Amino acid sequence: MELSLQELRYREVINTRTGERLGYVSDVLLDTATGRIVALLVPGKPRLLGIFGREDDYMLPWTGISRLGEDIILVDGSEPLKRRL
Repeated sequence: MELSLQELRYREVINTRTGERLGYVSDVLLDTATGRIVALLVPGKPRLLGIFGREDDYMLPWTGISRLGEDIILVDGSEPLKRRL
C-alpha cells in the first residue's frame, strides 16, 4: 500500500488503548539516511477555542502505529505518547 502525505492528512488518528481522538496528521518525520518514516506529527488540541494557542503536538513513533485504515490511523497507546514542543 502506498500513500502520499496528502492522503495521510485526511486520516484521523485514534489511540486504541483509551479511544481518544488525537486529531489529524499534519506532518511526517523522515530519517534522511534510510528514507524511512520515523514518526507522524499530530497538532495538539486548541486551548479555549484557540485563543490561548494549542497544546504541544503529538509525535507518534512509526513503530507505535498499529493500523493504517482507509479513513483512520490506529495508534497502540501502550507506550506514552510523546509530546513535541
